Amino acid sequence: MRKKIALIGGGQIGQILAMLAAQKEFGDIVILDVPQYANVAKGKALDLMEMAPHGNYDANITGTSDYKDIEGADVVIVTAGKPREAGMTREDLLNINIKIISEVANGVKQYAPKAFCLIVTNPLDAMVYVFHKITGFPKNQVVGMAGTLDTARWRAFISMELGVSVADISGTVLGGHGPDMVPLPRLTTVGGVPLTEIATPEQINRLIDRTREAGTEIVKLFGKGSAFFSPAWSAIVIAEAYLKDKRRILPCAALCEGEYGAQGLFIGVPCLISAKGVEKIFEIKLTEEEKAQFAKTIASVSKTVAECKI
Repeated sequence: MRKKIALIGGGQIGQILAMLAAQKEFGDIVILDVPQYANVAKGKALDLMEMAPHGNYDANITGTSDYKDIEGADVVIVTAGKPREAGMTREDLLNINIKIISEVANGVKQYAPKAFCLIVTNPLDAMVYVFHKITGFPKNQVVGMAGTLDTARWRAFISMELGVSVADISGTVLGGHGPDMVPLPRLTTVGGVPLTEIATPEQINRLIDRTREAGTEIVKLFGKGSAFFSPAWSAIVIAEAYLKDKRRILPCAALCEGEYGAQGLFIGVPCLISAKGVEKIFEIKLTEEEKAQFAKTIASVSKTVAECKI
């Protein structure tokens, strides 16, 4: 019997998620959107079914606005929410998207209580907190996508800056999904060579700044809306690690209960993702400067979460 993948939100990210999940044959796919976009979700699902002969995948893909149709889902990926627009911060979205995520959480709690839940909606760290609070799901069952995307951007920018293959770049970005995130150049390598030995301090500072503002850079270019290709693929990486028990160590927004000095917050940390969900959080020994940066990102996430009225 195939697994069941529920995609809550059928917009730009949601439709790419559906295509990637189909191509990887994760299982049957349900695209759920609000009633006024139900036919659009159904149309996208049908379009993907018609692509299957060329894509060479087998999956039953459907669109709906009824949460009953996600019943028994193994994985739920939530992208529903208002996207950022030029001049808008992630925090500006807070009140709008809290209402949306609250509705989503109640629907998932009722119909897919055993699903591994992956939240993509911004402001990410707050939205995954709200989703977890409302569902009451075990902490290993709920995760935010952010760190995997932030790290992909970090690696991409290093590749672009140094003119080297992205395949040879290994590194991680911790903290909240915003301008206070914490890239770790000290632990980043290019083909095994430390980044600090092949990039100048000026280059590294430029890379850190660009990574922290990566989402805003794209929003400014679009004028309306935000990134969709890279967030979708980042979510797929986490979902695949869970579905295939790949036991990957990925930076994700996981519930910290003392790790890195964070208490009761979802924040980007290195996680072991397996068939158990978030199986383990790894604590890296940080330098004093890195600890100070992480304390700053904790403060930012705490402030946003404190503003969540649920």
